[in-house]
Amino acid sequence: MVQTLAAAGELQRDLQRELTYDGLRAAEAKGSKGGRRPAVPADKTDGVCTSYLEGRSIAALARDHGVSRGAIRTAVADLMPDHTAIEEDVPAPELPVTLDMPGKVADFLRTTELEPAERAALNQGVTVRRGQGYTLRITAVPAVHRQLLARCQPLDGGQGVPAIPAQRKARREYENRVTGLGAPA
Repeated sequence: MVQTLAAAGELQRDLQRELTYDGLRAAEAKGSKGGRRPAVPADKTDGVCTSYLEGRSIAALARDHGVSRGAIRTAVADLMPDHTAIEEDVPAPELPVTLDMPGKVADFLRTTELEPAERAALNQGVTVRRGQGYTLRITAVPAVHRQLLARCQPLDGGQGVPAIPAQRKARREYENRVTGLGAPA
């Protein structure tokens, strides 16, 4: 009897889920989009954007329209300084990112010949103690991180140089962090 009740409950839950998705698809087909309505109505958004471009502050606009500053920021999001318009011909500038470089990789790179930008990034890194070793927290554009990764390739061994397992593991850790940034643009 318990199994029959459990099966009936599961059937009811599946049916309810299907009906919910059918309703959402029907609403989407009509042009309705889900979510909360914007606090600044669509007919007032143009006026808010114009006022923002004329130099009115976000706080003043929020007071005038009786909404929060966040609602005004949402309405003028395309005009905000940190918003980058997507242009097909112009690549987006790379922003600096902070990655932790294992100490064994940093020690190896300090003994190699580096480009000025790579050397500057390495010298400006902040040492963070980790148990017996350390990591070097480096802030640089992804291209510099990729160049540093390429320079520490000998840690994998080959070319008559023996590979030290700890160094190889440290290089792989750094490689995982750098590849986590995404492919070059």
